[in-house]
Amino acid sequence: MDQQIDIGIQPDNQPYEVTSFARKHGLTIPVADAVLFAKGPSPSRAACDTAALAFLCAVAQYAKKQVPR
Repeated sequence: MDQQIDIGIQPDNQPYEVTSFARKHGLTIPVADAVLFAKGPSPSRAACDTAALAFLCAVAQYAKKQVPR
């Protein structure tokens, strides 16, 4: 009984699909596409996840620096 169950986890060497990457990190499609594009052709999923986290941290830091009007 060697059945494999697909639970939607892809190997790290498989590129992300833009919409699933955007959904996973709470990004818009254009932003997710830009992050994936910035990482170059077929990077690891871990590298893309790290890039998304860095982007979200940068946005949060920028938002903290904004002076309320």
